[in-house]
Amino acid sequence: MAYPAGCKYTKEHEWISVIGLAGTVGITDYAQSSLGDIVFVELPKVGDAVEAGKIFGSVESVKAVSDLYSPVSGTVTAVNEDLKDAPEKVNADANNTWMLKLDLKDKAELDTLLSAADYEKFVSEETGH
Repeated sequence: MAYPAGCKYTKEHEWISVIGLAGTVGITDYAQSSLGDIVFVELPKVGDAVEAGKIFGSVESVKAVSDLYSPVSGTVTAVNEDLKDAPEKVNADANNTWMLKLDLKDKAELDTLLSAADYEKFVSEETGH
């Protein structure tokens, strides 16, 4: 699996892309393939505060419900409303299907996240592939 090099990753399988202090968050291709067919996505509201490492929502698949963890702290500026009616978009293209956008509280939190290469190594160690 290829993970975009311009993103940072969590060990809980979320990605974040950052331009300036604006972040865009989604789940990784590995996460969506592990979950199977996604049938529901629960996201916070615009204006909500999220905290690094804390739950901000969940994804429900035919297999299980999984919590979503924020890679960084900040304030939600947008949520992907398309996912209410079409949660399967995450399965179709997880690397390009964002879940929320936020204004970062502390850009230094990005330093605690994994690079694409480190995330790929982490996944291969976790799966044994």
